Amino acid sequence: MTTDEIILQALRNSTLSEELRDSEVELLASLITVRDYKAGELILKPGDSELKDTLLILGSGDVEATATASGEQVTLHLLQPGDLAGIIGFVGGNVMQISATVVAKSDSRLLLLDRARFESLLNANPAIVYYVMRGIVRNVHGIVRRMNMQSVEMKNYVFKQGGRY
Repeated sequence: MTTDEIILQALRNSTLSEELRDSEVELLASLITVRDYKAGELILKPGDSELKDTLLILGSGDVEATATASGEQVTLHLLQPGDLAGIIGFVGGNVMQISATVVAKSDSRLLLLDRARFESLLNANPAIVYYVMRGIVRNVHGIVRRMNMQSVEMKNYVFKQGGRY
């Protein structure tokens, strides 16, 4: 598979392109660069500024997002092709408030969408920007829903075991 095909496939697997026409997906793809990571390689860490304005889209491989809770590394999410990382920095959030670490669990290929390149679409193609941002919101909503369900499941488990929370 060529790099262009990998980019297009990952975009089509992502919430980013759900509302885009094929020509718009191709235009978005032209803004993306690709970076390969080896198994075990750190992709993002709290306070990292190298990719602070970059949206990461998993093209292939296995990538894990973790956070430290009570001194332990806890898995937040195992990314699937098309999944996003680096959302907070991409939308202009403070990278010092990010607590997740993202690591390649196997050799992985990530698509990088730089915010400045993406914003270059604002004047000529504002609809693409609008629909991509809607896709990002849907992605974040899915993450929040999944985490809320996991929290409820954990509370129910603790309650059924007779514990307190």
